[in-house]
Amino acid sequence: MKESFSQLINKDTPVLVDFYADWCGPCQSMAPILKEVAGELGDKVKIIKVDVDKNQAVAQKFGVRGIPNFILFKNGKVISQRAGMMTKRDLSQMISQAI
Repeated sequence: MKESFSQLINKDTPVLVDFYADWCGPCQSMAPILKEVAGELGDKVKIIKVDVDKNQAVAQKFGVRGIPNFILFKNGKVISQRAGMMTKRDLSQMISQAI
C-alpha cells in the first residue's frame, strides 16, 4: 500500500486524501460534500479515500489522530491539512490553494 500511496500523491495534479472510517458519522456526512466538490473541480484535483482502520501505517505517517482528516498533496508534498467537518466552501478553498 505504501508504494502505491506514494505514487498516488506524487502528481502534478493536487491530490486530496480523505482519511476516514466506516463507523465515523462525520466522515459519512462529508461524503456528499466531497462528491459535489469533485464534480465541480473535475480533473483539477484527484480525491482519494483512505480507511484509517485498514491503513494505519499511512495514517500514522501523516499524523492523522482524528477523523475525518483531509490532507492536500501536490508533487508528494503536504500543501494543507485539516481535521474535522468542513463546509463545501472551506473544502473548495483548501483545494484552490494548490490548483
